[in-house]
Amino acid sequence: MGEEQPVKQDTEDHAPPPPPPPHIHDAAEDKSVIPVPEKIAAAEPDKEKSPNNRDSVLARVETEKRQALVKAWEENEKAKVDNKAHKKISAIGSWENTKKADVEAQLRSFEEKLEKKKAEYAEKMKNKVAELHKEAEEKRAMIEAKKGEEFLEIEETAAKYRSTGYIPKKFLACFSS
Repeated sequence: MGEEQPVKQDTEDHAPPPPPPPHIHDAAEDKSVIPVPEKIAAAEPDKEKSPNNRDSVLARVETEKRQALVKAWEENEKAKVDNKAHKKISAIGSWENTKKADVEAQLRSFEEKLEKKKAEYAEKMKNKVAELHKEAEEKRAMIEAKKGEEFLEIEETAAKYRSTGYIPKKFLACFSS
């Protein structure tokens, strides 16, 4: 411990840069270079020679601090705008989903009404078919009954012709030449 190295005065003046804001931001923005004013940039090469070294470093730190605060403010405002837009987009999405559900419910209701009407019309048509079938059966039965009556009438007439010995005139008209 015989040799002590001289301590530099400048080490306290160099503060580490402030941490980035906690919100999400673009990686390209992280690598952006903060422009240094010309006055300070010109003073940097003469750091060791200039007695104003401390003043120039303080001025540069102050400028960097100001730039960092502006960047943080800018990122914060962008995040606010992004959050507001996202909230509005989400509200529109939920509104759209609600309206879609309403329309689909109306469609299902309309389809149910149509199905009900279709069933009613099908029942009516089946009843009409049954009525027509019943009416046709009644007509067939009437024709069969009339046929039976005509057969009886013909048989009675034929029995009459047999008993009297006459020949029916209409029958002969078919065979006469």
